[in-house]
Amino acid sequence: MSPSGAEDACNRPCGAAAATAEPPRRVLMIAPTPFFADRGCHVRIYEELHELSRRGHAVELCTYHHGGEAPGVVTRRIPRIPWYRKLEAGPSWHKLYLDLLLLILVIRRAWKFRPDVLYAHLHEGAFIGYFASKLFRLPLIFDYQGSLAGEILDHGFVPRSSLRHRLFQRVEAWIEKRADVAVANGAAAAERMRQKNTFRGPIVTVCDAVDPAVFRPLPRDPLLRSRLGIPEGRRVVAFLGLLNAYQGVDALLEAAVAVVRRKPDTHFLIMGYPHVEVYEKRAADLGITPHVSFPGRVPYFDAAAYLALADVAVAPKLSASEANGKVLNYMACSLPVVVFDRPVDREILGDAGVFAPRGDTEALADLLLELLADNGRCLRLAQKGRERIDNQFSWHRVGAELERTIELALALQ
Repeated sequence: MSPSGAEDACNRPCGAAAATAEPPRRVLMIAPTPFFADRGCHVRIYEELHELSRRGHAVELCTYHHGGEAPGVVTRRIPRIPWYRKLEAGPSWHKLYLDLLLLILVIRRAWKFRPDVLYAHLHEGAFIGYFASKLFRLPLIFDYQGSLAGEILDHGFVPRSSLRHRLFQRVEAWIEKRADVAVANGAAAAERMRQKNTFRGPIVTVCDAVDPAVFRPLPRDPLLRSRLGIPEGRRVVAFLGLLNAYQGVDALLEAAVAVVRRKPDTHFLIMGYPHVEVYEKRAADLGITPHVSFPGRVPYFDAAAYLALADVAVAPKLSASEANGKVLNYMACSLPVVVFDRPVDREILGDAGVFAPRGDTEALADLLLELLADNGRCLRLAQKGRERIDNQFSWHRVGAELERTIELALALQ
Protein backbone atom coordinates (compact mmCIF):
# COMPACT_ATOMS: atom_id res chain seq x y z
CA MET A 1 0.00 0.00 0.00
CA SER A 2 1.09 3.56 -0.61
CA PRO A 3 1.66 6.07 2.21
CA SER A 4 -1.87 7.36 1.67
CA GLY A 5 -3.40 3.91 1.69
CA ALA A 6 -4.30 4.03 -2.02
CA GLU A 7 -3.44 1.16 -4.34
CA ASP A 8 0.23 1.10 -5.34
CA ALA A 9 1.03 -0.14 -8.84
CA CYS A 10 4.60 -0.97 -7.85
CA ASN A 11 3.61 -4.54 -7.08
CA ARG A 12 3.49 -5.20 -10.84
CA PRO A 13 6.76 -6.02 -12.61
CA CYS A 14 8.40 -3.29 -14.64
CA GLY A 15 7.26 -3.35 -18.24
CA ALA A 16 4.34 -5.76 -17.74
CA ALA A 17 2.32 -5.43 -20.92
CA ALA A 18 -1.44 -5.10 -20.77
CA ALA A 19 -4.13 -3.91 -23.11
CA THR A 20 -6.20 -0.93 -22.05
CA ALA A 21 -9.85 -0.25 -22.68
CA GLU A 22 -9.64 3.30 -21.36
CA PRO A 23 -10.57 6.19 -23.67
CA PRO A 24 -7.86 8.45 -25.10
CA ARG A 25 -6.76 11.13 -22.62
CA ARG A 26 -5.46 14.66 -22.98
CA VAL A 27 -2.15 15.00 -21.15
CA LEU A 28 -0.31 18.26 -20.52
CA MET A 29 3.34 17.55 -19.69
CA ILE A 30 5.58 20.01 -17.85
CA ALA A 31 9.34 19.89 -18.36
CA PRO A 32 11.39 22.69 -16.71
CA THR A 33 14.40 22.04 -18.92
CA PRO A 34 15.69 22.99 -22.42
CA PHE A 35 14.00 20.11 -24.22
CA PHE A 36 15.36 18.40 -26.36
CA ALA A 37 19.04 18.21 -25.41
CA ASP A 38 20.21 14.61 -26.01
CA ARG A 39 20.51 13.52 -22.37
CA GLY A 40 18.90 11.02 -20.07
CA CYS A 41 16.15 13.11 -18.50
CA HIS A 42 15.07 14.36 -21.93
CA VAL A 43 15.13 10.88 -23.40
CA ARG A 44 12.66 9.68 -20.76
CA ILE A 45 10.39 12.67 -21.40
CA TYR A 46 10.52 12.12 -25.16
CA GLU A 47 9.90 8.38 -25.01
CA GLU A 48 6.94 8.79 -22.63
CA LEU A 49 5.44 11.41 -24.92
CA HIS A 50 6.07 9.28 -27.98
CA GLU A 51 4.55 6.16 -26.43
CA LEU A 52 1.43 7.91 -25.15
CA SER A 53 0.93 9.50 -28.58
CA ARG A 54 1.44 6.12 -30.25
CA ARG A 55 -1.33 4.74 -28.05
CA GLY A 56 -3.77 7.40 -29.22
CA HIS A 57 -3.55 10.00 -26.43
CA ALA A 58 -3.24 13.73 -27.11
CA VAL A 59 -0.09 15.11 -25.46
CA GLU A 60 1.39 18.60 -25.31
CA LEU A 61 4.71 19.54 -23.71
CA CYS A 62 5.38 22.87 -21.98
CA THR A 63 9.09 23.60 -21.68
CA TYR A 64 11.82 26.27 -21.80
CA HIS A 65 12.47 28.54 -24.77
CA HIS A 66 15.52 26.71 -26.09
CA GLY A 67 16.53 23.18 -27.03
CA GLY A 68 16.11 21.07 -30.16
CA GLU A 69 12.91 19.82 -31.74
CA ALA A 70 12.01 16.15 -31.25
CA PRO A 71 9.96 14.42 -33.97
CA GLY A 72 6.27 14.08 -33.30
CA VAL A 73 6.23 16.21 -30.13
CA VAL A 74 3.78 19.13 -29.80
CA THR A 75 6.07 21.57 -27.99
CA ARG A 76 4.98 24.82 -26.33
CA ARG A 77 7.76 27.15 -25.18
CA ILE A 78 8.15 30.14 -22.89
CA PRO A 79 9.19 33.47 -24.46
CA ARG A 80 12.78 33.57 -25.71
CA ILE A 81 15.38 34.57 -23.12
CA PRO A 82 18.43 35.45 -25.28
CA TRP A 83 21.02 35.38 -22.49
CA TYR A 84 20.14 31.91 -21.19
CA ARG A 85 21.42 29.14 -23.48
CA LYS A 86 22.50 26.43 -21.04
CA LEU A 87 21.65 22.93 -22.30
CA GLU A 88 23.46 20.73 -19.81
CA ALA A 89 21.90 19.38 -16.62
CA GLY A 90 22.27 21.12 -13.31
CA PRO A 91 20.80 23.90 -11.17
CA SER A 92 20.84 27.59 -12.01
CA TRP A 93 19.47 30.68 -10.30
CA HIS A 94 18.09 31.70 -13.71
CA LYS A 95 15.51 28.96 -13.27
CA LEU A 96 13.64 31.13 -10.76
CA TYR A 97 12.27 33.41 -13.48
CA LEU A 98 12.28 30.71 -16.18
CA ASP A 99 9.95 28.62 -14.02
CA LEU A 100 7.69 31.60 -13.40
CA LEU A 101 7.35 32.02 -17.16
CA LEU A 102 6.74 28.30 -17.48
CA LEU A 103 3.95 28.49 -14.89
CA ILE A 104 2.27 31.21 -16.94
CA LEU A 105 2.62 29.07 -20.07
CA VAL A 106 1.17 26.01 -18.33
CA ILE A 107 -1.85 28.01 -17.14
CA ARG A 108 -2.44 29.38 -20.64
CA ARG A 109 -2.14 25.96 -22.27
CA ALA A 110 -4.31 24.28 -19.64
CA TRP A 111 -7.02 26.85 -20.38
CA LYS A 112 -6.85 26.21 -24.14
CA PHE A 113 -5.89 22.52 -24.31
CA ARG A 114 -8.28 21.36 -21.56
CA PRO A 115 -6.17 18.41 -20.37
CA ASP A 116 -7.49 15.54 -18.28
CA VAL A 117 -4.26 15.36 -16.28
CA LEU A 118 -1.03 17.26 -15.63
CA TYR A 119 2.14 15.17 -15.92
CA ALA A 120 5.14 16.96 -14.37
CA HIS A 121 8.80 16.06 -14.68
CA LEU A 122 11.38 16.99 -12.05
CA HIS A 123 10.68 18.80 -8.79
CA GLU A 124 10.35 22.21 -10.43
CA GLY A 125 7.79 20.76 -12.82
CA ALA A 126 5.77 19.34 -9.93
CA PHE A 127 5.98 22.70 -8.14
CA ILE A 128 4.56 24.45 -11.22
CA GLY A 129 2.03 21.69 -11.76
CA TYR A 130 0.70 21.96 -8.22
CA PHE A 131 -0.54 25.54 -8.70
CA ALA A 132 -2.01 24.75 -12.12
CA SER A 133 -3.70 21.63 -10.75
CA LYS A 134 -5.39 23.62 -8.01
CA LEU A 135 -6.49 26.34 -10.41
CA PHE A 136 -8.06 23.89 -12.90
CA ARG A 137 -8.90 21.07 -10.45
CA LEU A 138 -6.77 18.56 -12.33
CA PRO A 139 -4.87 15.54 -11.00
CA LEU A 140 -1.10 15.97 -10.82
CA ILE A 141 1.36 13.19 -11.64
CA PHE A 142 4.97 13.76 -10.57
CA ASP A 143 7.61 11.84 -12.57
CA TYR A 144 10.40 11.65 -10.00
CA GLN A 145 13.88 11.44 -11.53
CA GLY A 146 16.05 11.89 -8.46
CA SER A 147 16.48 14.07 -5.41
CA LEU A 148 16.45 17.85 -5.90
CA ALA A 149 18.73 18.36 -2.89
CA GLY A 150 20.95 15.50 -4.08
CA GLU A 151 21.28 17.03 -7.54
CA ILE A 152 22.50 20.37 -6.26
CA LEU A 153 25.14 18.55 -4.21
CA ASP A 154 26.22 16.44 -7.20
CA HIS A 155 26.71 19.63 -9.21
CA GLY A 156 28.49 21.50 -6.40
CA PHE A 157 25.78 24.17 -6.35
CA VAL A 158 25.70 24.44 -2.55
CA PRO A 159 27.81 22.94 0.27
CA ARG A 160 26.44 19.89 2.11
CA SER A 161 24.49 20.74 5.29
CA SER A 162 24.63 24.46 4.51
CA LEU A 163 21.61 26.68 5.11
CA ARG A 164 20.83 26.67 1.38
CA HIS A 165 21.08 22.88 1.24
CA ARG A 166 18.66 22.51 4.15
CA LEU A 167 16.32 24.98 2.44
CA PHE A 168 16.33 22.87 -0.74
CA GLN A 169 15.61 19.78 1.34
CA ARG A 170 12.56 21.48 2.83
CA VAL A 171 11.35 22.66 -0.58
CA GLU A 172 11.86 19.13 -1.96
CA ALA A 173 9.74 17.60 0.81
CA TRP A 174 7.02 20.23 0.36
CA ILE A 175 6.76 19.51 -3.37
CA GLU A 176 6.66 15.74 -2.88
CA LYS A 177 3.68 16.02 -0.55
CA ARG A 178 1.62 17.82 -3.21
CA ALA A 179 1.57 15.19 -5.97
CA ASP A 180 -1.55 13.06 -6.38
CA VAL A 181 0.52 10.21 -7.86
CA ALA A 182 4.32 9.90 -7.89
CA VAL A 183 6.14 7.93 -10.59
CA ALA A 184 9.39 6.10 -9.87
CA ASN A 185 11.69 5.01 -12.69
CA GLY A 186 12.35 1.62 -11.08
CA ALA A 187 11.87 -0.47 -7.96
CA ALA A 188 15.04 0.87 -6.32
CA ALA A 189 13.85 4.45 -6.82
CA ALA A 190 10.38 3.55 -5.50
CA GLU A 191 11.90 2.09 -2.34
CA ARG A 192 14.00 5.24 -1.77
CA MET A 193 10.86 7.33 -2.21
CA ARG A 194 8.96 5.26 0.37
CA GLN A 195 11.80 5.56 2.85
CA LYS A 196 11.67 9.36 2.57
CA ASN A 197 8.08 9.23 3.85
CA THR A 198 7.21 12.50 2.11
CA PHE A 199 4.95 11.19 -0.66
CA ARG A 200 1.31 11.13 0.43
CA GLY A 201 -0.16 9.63 -2.73
CA PRO A 202 0.49 6.31 -4.47
CA ILE A 203 4.01 5.59 -5.75
CA VAL A 204 3.86 3.85 -9.13
CA THR A 205 6.72 2.26 -11.03
CA VAL A 206 7.17 3.19 -14.68
CA CYS A 207 10.63 1.89 -15.52
CA ASP A 208 13.06 3.60 -17.81
CA ALA A 209 12.93 1.83 -21.15
CA VAL A 210 14.18 2.05 -24.72
CA ASP A 211 12.76 1.80 -28.22
CA PRO A 212 14.36 -1.42 -29.53
CA ALA A 213 13.56 -0.47 -33.10
CA VAL A 214 15.78 2.64 -32.79
CA PHE A 215 18.51 1.21 -30.56
CA ARG A 216 19.56 -2.10 -32.04
CA PRO A 217 22.73 -3.80 -33.29
CA LEU A 218 23.92 -2.08 -36.46
CA PRO A 219 26.79 -2.75 -38.88
CA ARG A 220 29.94 -0.85 -38.02
CA ASP A 221 30.50 2.22 -40.17
CA PRO A 222 34.19 2.39 -41.19
CA LEU A 223 33.86 6.00 -42.32
CA LEU A 224 32.46 7.04 -38.93
CA ARG A 225 35.22 5.12 -37.16
CA SER A 226 37.84 6.92 -39.26
CA ARG A 227 36.23 10.31 -38.70
CA LEU A 228 36.35 9.75 -34.94
CA GLY A 229 40.07 9.00 -35.12
CA ILE A 230 39.89 5.38 -33.99
CA PRO A 231 42.90 3.50 -35.44
CA GLU A 232 42.41 0.16 -37.15
CA GLY A 233 42.85 -2.91 -35.00
CA ARG A 234 41.80 -1.33 -31.70
CA ARG A 235 39.11 -2.63 -29.36
CA VAL A 236 36.71 0.14 -28.42
CA VAL A 237 35.25 0.99 -25.00
CA ALA A 238 32.31 3.41 -25.33
CA PHE A 239 30.72 5.90 -22.95
CA LEU A 240 27.70 8.03 -23.89
CA GLY A 241 26.37 10.68 -21.51
CA LEU A 242 27.03 13.95 -19.77
CA LEU A 243 30.70 14.69 -19.17
CA ASN A 244 31.08 15.49 -15.48
CA ALA A 245 32.40 13.98 -12.28
CA TYR A 246 29.17 12.51 -10.91
CA GLN A 247 28.71 10.57 -14.17
CA GLY A 248 32.06 8.94 -13.38
CA VAL A 249 34.03 10.41 -16.30
CA ASP A 250 37.01 11.30 -14.09
CA ALA A 251 37.01 7.76 -12.74
CA LEU A 252 36.73 6.37 -16.26
CA LEU A 253 39.81 8.29 -17.43
CA GLU A 254 41.78 7.04 -14.44
CA ALA A 255 40.75 3.47 -15.28
CA ALA A 256 41.64 4.09 -18.94
CA VAL A 257 45.26 4.75 -17.93
CA ALA A 258 45.53 1.27 -16.42
CA VAL A 259 43.71 -0.36 -19.34
CA VAL A 260 45.87 1.28 -22.00
CA ARG A 261 49.06 0.45 -20.12
CA ARG A 262 48.20 -3.25 -20.01
CA LYS A 263 46.34 -3.46 -23.34
CA PRO A 264 47.64 -0.78 -25.74
CA ASP A 265 45.27 -1.82 -28.53
CA THR A 266 42.31 -0.31 -26.61
CA HIS A 267 40.57 2.93 -27.57
CA PHE A 268 38.07 4.88 -25.45
CA LEU A 269 35.20 6.58 -27.27
CA ILE A 270 33.84 9.09 -24.74
CA MET A 271 30.76 10.75 -26.22
CA GLY A 272 28.79 13.62 -24.75
CA TYR A 273 28.94 17.15 -23.42
CA PRO A 274 29.63 19.65 -21.77
CA HIS A 275 33.26 20.18 -20.66
CA VAL A 276 34.76 18.41 -23.68
CA GLU A 277 37.85 20.62 -23.59
CA VAL A 278 38.29 20.00 -19.87
CA TYR A 279 38.35 16.24 -20.34
CA GLU A 280 40.53 16.44 -23.44
CA LYS A 281 43.09 18.27 -21.31
CA ARG A 282 42.66 15.73 -18.53
CA ALA A 283 43.35 12.89 -20.98
CA ALA A 284 46.43 14.75 -22.23
CA ASP A 285 47.70 15.20 -18.67
CA LEU A 286 47.26 11.46 -18.11
CA GLY A 287 49.16 10.68 -21.31
CA ILE A 288 46.33 8.78 -23.05
CA THR A 289 45.30 11.25 -25.76
CA PRO A 290 46.19 8.83 -28.63
CA HIS A 291 43.80 6.30 -27.07
CA VAL A 292 40.76 8.54 -26.48
CA SER A 293 38.25 10.25 -28.80
CA PHE A 294 35.89 12.98 -27.62
CA PRO A 295 33.35 13.60 -30.42
CA GLY A 296 31.22 15.87 -28.22
CA ARG A 297 27.45 15.90 -28.27
CA VAL A 298 25.96 12.98 -30.21
CA PRO A 299 22.35 13.38 -31.41
CA TYR A 300 20.11 10.87 -29.65
CA PHE A 301 18.67 9.55 -32.90
CA ASP A 302 22.19 8.88 -34.27
CA ALA A 303 23.57 7.29 -31.11
CA ALA A 304 23.03 3.67 -32.16
CA ALA A 305 25.44 4.10 -35.10
CA TYR A 306 28.12 5.41 -32.73
CA LEU A 307 27.55 2.61 -30.22
CA ALA A 308 27.91 0.07 -33.04
CA LEU A 309 31.63 0.92 -33.10
CA ALA A 310 32.10 -0.39 -29.55
CA ASP A 311 33.14 -3.76 -28.20
CA VAL A 312 32.32 -2.90 -24.57
CA ALA A 313 30.22 -0.12 -23.03
CA VAL A 314 30.77 1.54 -19.66
CA ALA A 315 28.50 3.63 -17.41
CA PRO A 316 30.44 4.41 -14.20
CA LYS A 317 27.84 6.73 -12.67
CA LEU A 318 28.59 7.74 -9.09
CA SER A 319 25.42 9.66 -8.15
CA ALA A 320 23.40 7.64 -5.65
CA SER A 321 20.06 9.28 -6.48
CA GLU A 322 19.88 9.26 -10.28
CA ALA A 323 18.91 6.73 -12.93
CA ASN A 324 21.26 5.44 -15.63
CA GLY A 325 19.24 5.31 -18.83
CA LYS A 326 22.30 4.98 -21.05
CA VAL A 327 22.65 1.39 -19.81
CA LEU A 328 19.39 0.52 -21.59
CA ASN A 329 20.72 1.96 -24.84
CA TYR A 330 23.88 -0.13 -24.48
CA MET A 331 21.87 -3.29 -23.84
CA ALA A 332 19.55 -2.65 -26.77
CA CYS A 333 22.60 -2.34 -29.03
CA SER A 334 23.82 -5.74 -27.77
CA LEU A 335 26.87 -4.47 -25.90
CA PRO A 336 28.35 -5.96 -22.73
CA VAL A 337 28.14 -3.35 -19.96
CA VAL A 338 30.43 -2.46 -17.04
CA VAL A 339 29.04 -0.21 -14.29
CA PHE A 340 29.72 0.83 -10.73
CA ASP A 341 27.57 -1.21 -8.38
CA ARG A 342 24.38 0.74 -7.61
CA PRO A 343 20.89 -0.66 -6.93
CA VAL A 344 19.38 0.96 -10.03
CA ASP A 345 22.01 -0.66 -12.26
CA ARG A 346 21.49 -4.07 -10.62
CA GLU A 347 17.77 -3.70 -11.31
CA ILE A 348 18.30 -2.91 -14.99
CA LEU A 349 21.13 -5.30 -15.81
CA GLY A 350 20.45 -8.31 -13.60
CA ASP A 351 22.90 -11.02 -14.66
CA ALA A 352 23.61 -9.21 -17.95
CA GLY A 353 26.08 -6.75 -16.42
CA VAL A 354 29.51 -6.57 -14.80
CA PHE A 355 29.75 -4.59 -11.55
CA ALA A 356 32.72 -2.81 -9.97
CA PRO A 357 32.58 -1.52 -6.39
CA ARG A 358 31.32 2.05 -6.51
CA GLY A 359 34.20 4.46 -7.05
CA ASP A 360 36.88 1.75 -7.35
CA THR A 361 38.79 2.71 -10.51
CA GLU A 362 41.24 -0.19 -10.24
CA ALA A 363 38.38 -2.68 -10.19
CA LEU A 364 36.74 -0.85 -13.11
CA ALA A 365 39.95 -1.20 -15.13
CA ASP A 366 40.32 -4.88 -14.23
CA LEU A 367 36.78 -5.68 -15.35
CA LEU A 368 37.18 -3.82 -18.62
CA LEU A 369 40.36 -5.77 -19.31
CA GLU A 370 38.64 -9.05 -18.49
CA LEU A 371 35.86 -8.38 -20.99
CA LEU A 372 38.22 -7.14 -23.70
CA ALA A 373 40.09 -10.43 -23.39
CA ASP A 374 37.02 -12.69 -23.46
CA ASN A 375 34.92 -12.44 -26.62
CA GLY A 376 32.73 -15.37 -25.59
CA ARG A 377 31.72 -13.72 -22.33
CA CYS A 378 31.07 -10.46 -24.16
CA LEU A 379 28.75 -12.24 -26.55
CA ARG A 380 26.83 -13.99 -23.75
CA LEU A 381 26.37 -10.74 -21.80
CA ALA A 382 25.29 -8.89 -24.95
CA GLN A 383 22.67 -11.52 -25.75
CA LYS A 384 21.31 -11.48 -22.20
CA GLY A 385 21.11 -7.70 -22.26
CA ARG A 386 19.18 -7.56 -25.51
CA GLU A 387 16.79 -10.25 -24.25
CA ARG A 388 16.07 -8.16 -21.13
CA ILE A 389 15.26 -5.19 -23.36
CA ASP A 390 12.88 -7.18 -25.54
CA ASN A 391 11.19 -8.92 -22.60
CA GLN A 392 11.08 -6.17 -19.98
CA PHE A 393 12.45 -2.74 -20.89
CA SER A 394 10.82 -1.91 -24.22
CA TRP A 395 8.68 1.25 -24.25
CA HIS A 396 5.98 -0.69 -26.08
CA ARG A 397 5.66 -2.86 -22.95
CA VAL A 398 6.18 -0.15 -20.33
CA GLY A 399 3.61 2.12 -22.01
CA ALA A 400 0.77 0.18 -20.40
CA GLU A 401 2.03 1.33 -17.00
CA LEU A 402 1.88 4.94 -18.17
CA GLU A 403 -1.77 4.52 -19.07
CA ARG A 404 -2.58 2.83 -15.76
CA THR A 405 -0.87 5.67 -13.92
CA ILE A 406 -3.03 8.26 -15.67
CA GLU A 407 -6.19 6.31 -14.88
CA LEU A 408 -5.13 5.96 -11.24
CA ALA A 409 -4.63 9.71 -10.95
CA LEU A 410 -8.06 10.36 -12.49
CA ALA A 411 -9.70 7.83 -10.15
CA LEU A 412 -8.25 9.61 -7.10
CA GLN A 413 -9.87 12.94 -8.03
